[in-house]
Amino acid sequence: MLLFWFRRDLRLHDNAGFSEALQSGHEVLPLFIFDKEILDKLDADDARVTFIHAQISEMHRQLEKHGSTLLVKYGKPLDVLSELMQEYDLEGIYTNHDYEPYARHRDQQAQALMAKSNLAFETFKDQVIFEQDEILTKSGTPYKVYTPYKNAWLKAFDPAMAEPQQTEPYFEHLLKHKHTKIISLDQMGFKESALRVPSPDLRPDTLKDYDKTRDLPAKDATTHISAHLRFGTVSVREMVQLGLQYNDTWLQELIWREFFMQLLYHFPEEVDKSFAPKFRHIVWRNNEDEFEKWCLGKTGFPLVDAGMRELNQSGFMHNRVRMVVASFLVKDLLIDWRWGEAYFAEKLLDYEMSSNVGNWQWAAGTGADAQPYFRVFNPDSQVAKFDKQHAYIKRWVPEFGTPDYPKPMVDHSMARDRALQAFKDSIADSGM
Repeated sequence: MLLFWFRRDLRLHDNAGFSEALQSGHEVLPLFIFDKEILDKLDADDARVTFIHAQISEMHRQLEKHGSTLLVKYGKPLDVLSELMQEYDLEGIYTNHDYEPYARHRDQQAQALMAKSNLAFETFKDQVIFEQDEILTKSGTPYKVYTPYKNAWLKAFDPAMAEPQQTEPYFEHLLKHKHTKIISLDQMGFKESALRVPSPDLRPDTLKDYDKTRDLPAKDATTHISAHLRFGTVSVREMVQLGLQYNDTWLQELIWREFFMQLLYHFPEEVDKSFAPKFRHIVWRNNEDEFEKWCLGKTGFPLVDAGMRELNQSGFMHNRVRMVVASFLVKDLLIDWRWGEAYFAEKLLDYEMSSNVGNWQWAAGTGADAQPYFRVFNPDSQVAKFDKQHAYIKRWVPEFGTPDYPKPMVDHSMARDRALQAFKDSIADSGM
């Protein structure tokens, strides 16, 4: 018997590793582990836990129709796997690749544990089209600039790579298993969150107009697909097919995601170090009172405040606005990008480490293929370009335009000059 361990691939259909397990010649028992190593760091009403619990509950119901079950455990993965090795006559474990530093370390430990008993631990590519060393420069090094990476990605892509990985035809190989009740949120110390992960909007009209409307936050014309890619409730292969069919700009966003993912894989140190060494000497101001105003959306810059309030109240922020608020924190307030990255990690329903770190470093000017450090978003001109009628701002900042709305907390022109000097000083201190 094989265990198939679901992690960030929470779907039964078009799942590469699950398909391989079902075709392995062994009976398959699906497994999900609520990982205490991760959960212990989260708030009791974290909406992502509610979302995951709802999704695995649905998977459990689907598997019951086939006489099987989703075995759901709560604990530290290595402890859980050790117990299951004692409980079942296992041939091994199949699962899909994960590329984040914690996940890679966890899987190395799991593989070593299984190897002690001569059991297989097989992992498969599922959450990306290209991974690890599959897209490299001619000199065999990872790409550090997006456009040549994208061009190489498109050149290497074959439509067959986006074909679905069949699972349903092989459900007869699921282990017939006694149905057990899934552990509740309450039993794990969590409660159901009032926040909800929005459903994907993959209507043809949304996709066709994506390149024209994606920068207008008042329209809310994005597909809300990011959280579903993060947790694997949709298949990246399906999404690439939609991009090819409807909108090249949307497809390029999927390629950006893979670009950031391979950067994190090759350069895990970028999680807590500026990717560009010349910017590792910036003297940040890191004023805690100013950071709190940014967090609460009380900066006196309406687009920044609207974005932060949208994040705090919904767990989401429009992508154009994410760039504006990030630039404001780093350049206008000269606060370390890692502070903002950590706040987003806590609040975003679609938090994905590679994209979050990559985008924060891009906005800060410290990352791979980053916005040049001397290009600073002007929060007022961004309003004029993308929310001219203030529809988005008024939605989230109802006191905008009244005496109750705070005055700007900083002079943008002065702050820009201050930031540029700090970046120049860092370059000088690095000797580059």
